[in-house]
Amino acid sequence: MTRIAGVDLPRNKRIEIGLTYIYGIGLSRAQEILIKASINPNTKVYDLNDEQVILIRNILNNQYQLEGDLKRLESMNIKRLMEISSYRGRRHRNGLPLRGQRTRTNARTRRGTKKTMAGKKKAPRK
Repeated sequence: MTRIAGVDLPRNKRIEIGLTYIYGIGLSRAQEILIKASINPNTKVYDLNDEQVILIRNILNNQYQLEGDLKRLESMNIKRLMEISSYRGRRHRNGLPLRGQRTRTNARTRRGTKKTMAGKKKAPRK
């Protein structure tokens, strides 16, 4: 089992795809890492030897912020926006879309499920 940056990589996938399971690494960054480590992107994860795994680990530790550090950085940035009460910070605080999307309809992901009207009377049961 190959474990890099606290994540178990899937054994039967190509290393190029397997690296994308780590938070903060997408396909283009995975390809960039494999070029630096001079590893064939079509190699399966279970075919990697220990030296290659150590090389990938060293590249990730020295040059990228991943997993917990990256999540912490993102949450700090959001908190900063909320503290200075910028437009984006206020939208975060209210749970509304940030980037100019409409909110009259089609904002279910950010606003949550539809709520029923308060104070509406139910029909009496017979």
